[in-house]
Amino acid sequence: MDSLSTGLVADVLHRLHQEAEIADAPLMQAFVNEGTSREEMISQAIAAESRDLNEVYQRFANNFLSVSPRFGRFLYMCVRASKAKRIVEFGSSMGISAIYMAAGLRDIGGGRLIGTDLEPGKIERARANVAAAGLADLVSFRVGDARETLQADLGGEIDMVMLDGAFTLYLPILKLLEPHLKPGALIVGENAFEEASGYIDYVRDPDNGYLSLSLPFDPGRGNELTIKTR
Repeated sequence: MDSLSTGLVADVLHRLHQEAEIADAPLMQAFVNEGTSREEMISQAIAAESRDLNEVYQRFANNFLSVSPRFGRFLYMCVRASKAKRIVEFGSSMGISAIYMAAGLRDIGGGRLIGTDLEPGKIERARANVAAAGLADLVSFRVGDARETLQADLGGEIDMVMLDGAFTLYLPILKLLEPHLKPGALIVGENAFEEASGYIDYVRDPDNGYLSLSLPFDPGRGNELTIKTR
């Protein structure tokens, strides 16, 4: 069974990717018009998050900033390959990545995905989108700062983590979740930039109990795959 190829999930994802492209086009064009380099964009984002995290993400409240279809397919395959039963997502936005992962859970017999986002409006839309895909029974969303929302009630060992929120919080969120990570757990990072938070240095150091490498698609997005080795 493959929910991504045909049927309700595939139809909803197709619609959402179209909506995301339309919603985010002005923002992407603004970056092009400003002639901002990748390095400058990352530096500016890190500085802005350090000043006022809430203000940054309120500004992007109507932007999807979602994973690409290719990255989403990769997430689905990670869920299936790892036989994940419990997934935590940091930075759920409008729910596109949650749909890919929840579809993987459904296609291997079920499980639970806990998503979190700072913006209440995004979580409201994420819940509606997941429900439209027929996956609401597999997903629960929490609203607020993930350093607080993921403190407790995770339900047991975590098989997979998706990091796609504030760049500067990847390492703090990983360390928060570490006690719950199952040996062999997958951690997937999008926008896992070397310049932010020390996350990349941490997961690429085998002494910390991980093996990690960059992913060769969606270049420039800082995509990273990590496995918990102990």
